[in-house]
Amino acid sequence: MAGHTAKTMAPIFAALGDPTRLALFIRLADGQGRSIATLSADAAITRQAVTRHLRVLEAAGLVASLRLGRETRFTFRPEPIAWMRGYLDDVSRQSNDAPGRLKGILED
Repeated sequence: MAGHTAKTMAPIFAALGDPTRLALFIRLADGQGRSIATLSADAAITRQAVTRHLRVLEAAGLVASLRLGRETRFTFRPEPIAWMRGYLDDVSRQSNDAPGRLKGILED
């Protein structure tokens, strides 16, 4: 996808590569903003650990945070998923074209 390289996509894939972050991200994917307290209520990790994981997701652009009084609410951002889909489609096309390229090289 134009403008997206392995270097720009790596932080997104890395952020989702952790099972805890992936689970938090999936919970937010329904579009409902949630507070750290809500997200950590049934987590097997501390609120501080949930906060650290959310900050990694935020740094990768996968979630956004909004401060409302004493509470911070996190929401899902769909754009990085579209970027990932486009990037993976490009990689898939390249791998699908590889046998034809190899055949061309071998025939030359």
